[in-house]
Amino acid sequence: MAQALPFIPALVQQLLWIFYGRLVYYLKKESEEPGWSPDDKPVKIDKWDTAALKNALDDGAKKVILEGFRLKESHTLFDLRLLICSVAVGFSFFALLWDYIKPFPESRPVLIICVLSYFVLMGVLTVYTTYIEQGIFLVALDKDEAGLEPDDVWELSSNLKKYDDQYHLQISVKPGTTKISRSMDFTKSVGEFFDDTGKFDYNSFEPEVRILKAKLSESHKD
Repeated sequence: MAQALPFIPALVQQLLWIFYGRLVYYLKKESEEPGWSPDDKPVKIDKWDTAALKNALDDGAKKVILEGFRLKESHTLFDLRLLICSVAVGFSFFALLWDYIKPFPESRPVLIICVLSYFVLMGVLTVYTTYIEQGIFLVALDKDEAGLEPDDVWELSSNLKKYDDQYHLQISVKPGTTKISRSMDFTKSVGEFFDDTGKFDYNSFEPEVRILKAKLSESHKD
């Protein structure tokens, strides 16, 4: 059975990391005081690590949007990914349990169904992350103060290719009234926001995001 389901440990690890990330987010959210403090301790990363560079810049952009503009983060997009992973893990654990209760070959039909279901769900997950998420790392809602109009939906997506220094950030907005999406983006060298030691210069990055968001806000009001 261990040879038949070699994918289980990796998938469980991925799911645990997702749960851990969500737990850290909620604990941090509860412990932080409301407000925007650009004087927080600077982030320092390995400047040769592309993933770390991208994550630091993404986190900086999220901070500007959520704390600087007081938008409310929506987790629906990422919760669907979590649901797909959870169902896939459920099939994997059920296969293990069923094989324990009714050892192979009696468990063969159930194992086949579970294995096929797992791979189908992995295909669904691939399609979802490629064509639905599309590099989106933040979905935020701008709620109408009067509560009379639907929320404006803001989405942030980014891209930083391996061995490249060009960070691409796109901000899009879908007004709740018109449902017509508009977007703006910029491409900057990561060297503009990190010093030689890998310390993230938030004060240089924050105005770029603010200006982009402000331009987009003006354009969708026209």
